[in-house]
Amino acid sequence: MLWAGRMRLRTFRILVMLVHASAACEFGPFPYSVTGIVCRMTKPAALLLNQETARLIQAAFRNAKFPNITGERSMRLLGKVAYGLTDIQVNGLSIEQSEVELKENDAIHIAIKNVTAFFKGTLTYGYAGAWFLQLFHSVDFEIESSIDLEINIKLMCQKDQVAADASDCYLTFHKLTLRLQGDKEPGWLKQLFTDFISFTLKLVLKSEVCNEINFLAQVMANFVHDLAANFVQDEDIRLDISLASVPLIKANYLESHHKGLVLYKNYSDVFSDSVFSPSLLTESRMLYFWLSEHILNSLASAAFLDKRLGLTMRGEKLQALFEMEDTEAQRKAVQTIFQGTSYNDSVAKVWSLAHPQISVQPEGTVVKSLVGVEISIIPPGEEPLTVLYMEKEITVTIQAAYAEKKLILQPVDSRTEFKVFKCTADPSGNDPSIRNFLQTMISVVGIPEVISRIEPALTSLMNSKGLHLFEIRNPEIITRKGYVIVQLDFSFPNHLLLDFLEKRL
Repeated sequence: MLWAGRMRLRTFRILVMLVHASAACEFGPFPYSVTGIVCRMTKPAALLLNQETARLIQAAFRNAKFPNITGERSMRLLGKVAYGLTDIQVNGLSIEQSEVELKENDAIHIAIKNVTAFFKGTLTYGYAGAWFLQLFHSVDFEIESSIDLEINIKLMCQKDQVAADASDCYLTFHKLTLRLQGDKEPGWLKQLFTDFISFTLKLVLKSEVCNEINFLAQVMANFVHDLAANFVQDEDIRLDISLASVPLIKANYLESHHKGLVLYKNYSDVFSDSVFSPSLLTESRMLYFWLSEHILNSLASAAFLDKRLGLTMRGEKLQALFEMEDTEAQRKAVQTIFQGTSYNDSVAKVWSLAHPQISVQPEGTVVKSLVGVEISIIPPGEEPLTVLYMEKEITVTIQAAYAEKKLILQPVDSRTEFKVFKCTADPSGNDPSIRNFLQTMISVVGIPEVISRIEPALTSLMNSKGLHLFEIRNPEIITRKGYVIVQLDFSFPNHLLLDFLEKRL
């Protein structure tokens, strides 16, 4: 039969794909050593996502391409009876229940109970002799079915990313009823064709629906990978989220390990000394992300090379910075530095002179950077004049949090050491009041001002990747020596999956 040939071809393609997938990735004897990012999804998250399974199953039935079914059989009195079912498509679908179970080191088992599906199409039939020349009657048909569906989804590595294999798929039919033109045809005709085609039809439905589910599982895996890759990329800076080891399936969680190397133009990132261990993560929250200190360091280096670590202030911003307190010492220092020039005719530039160094400690993320500061005045009609230039080494400890869909960065400790100090109004550098004033200004106002600029910029960047679409509950950002853990609970945005299905299918 035609459908049988198609099924064998598709089965062959799937087998070839699986053989390729199983041989696509090779990992060294110590895969954790190159792990920069870990994602752990616990069973509560899997249960939550399973609530969306109905959408995928509906899409699988709706998008399955059912082949025409043809057959023939010899009957006493009637001679040879031939039939053909064409234009088979889903006319309605409902799902009563879906359950998910994580099988240790095996698969994600999804059991879908009581799928009621209605199929419609055209039945063409005829009798005797060369039936393909004597088919003379066609009727519309509808098939009502009740099905249980079981899927075992295995996670593997293909082309260095997570791939899903849902080819282990079973359909159990509890009901398969054929109706011809609303049951107006003679009962013997309905019974005849029900007996003829029920077995063949079950095989076709199983093959096509399971093939479509397997296809959707792979598409979803690619979608998640693309979503993650897009989330960790901004213009020319991105992270390599290739797998560092085969994905894990445990009884209470799923876990994937990624390299997390920074990719930026000719910048070369190497990492082989990860401190990750599965024992560092718990199972009490729905979702965990483990990030190596190395990633933060490399991102800071890439941002420096991309000339992103700079800030320019003038006008009201500059005034607020230098007039943090109204004291005689402050007024004197400002007058000395700006030489009476208006803030609107002045500009301050702050930039990183070298790659910032980042280390993660229990008390927070420690950023150490050599920073340059230049203040220039621009008298009307004259060339700009640099009135202050200094280089200082700043070490600041930052604690991070996420609340109300915003990233919050809180400096908890800072130290400043001047390396270079040049002031036009004090060429000898013997006036301690200016340096003391600047020291206080940098610690009390300057560092918080820079961080206040970074907060909305990073929040905007994350929201542009779709983070604001999720309802994140009780997020925690925990720092330990050498790594960061982000743990949270979440609600899945229903429309996100629906939009995805509409765009991809």
